[in-house]
Amino acid sequence: MATLANALQLIGSWIAPLIIFLIRRNSRFVSFHALQALLLQILHTIIVLILMVLWFTTILTTVFHQTSGKAPDFPPVFFILFPLVWLCFMGLWVGTLIIAILYAIKAGRGEWADYPVIGKLARKMLKMGPMEGHFGPTPQM
Repeated sequence: MATLANALQLIGSWIAPLIIFLIRRNSRFVSFHALQALLLQILHTIIVLILMVLWFTTILTTVFHQTSGKAPDFPPVFFILFPLVWLCFMGLWVGTLIIAILYAIKAGRGEWADYPVIGKLARKMLKMGPMEGHFGPTPQM
């Protein structure tokens, strides 16, 4: 189930890890991996929303500045902003893809692997110590 929580976030976004987190609360191993995947997807959604607000703000600002009586010129900001926003979207997607696959493999091996930064937050939310689970018995699947 921990492997599924990590892998299904690529298809089910935040819904799949949330469902696994809620139905497998008795397993600390599964809860830990599902919560990490859920937090990653929440962070991913927030970053996408910020990029979309930036993009639409730029579009609307450009449109309002082009309302003068002369023929509109193609705004140079699009030559800079469009590739930058596109690269951010693609980088975010590739990063999420790599993290999801890598940690799905680690969860399948039974490793208590922490996501960068998010792992500490997940441990804090589940009230786990920094090394709890690392040297314990094989996790309950």
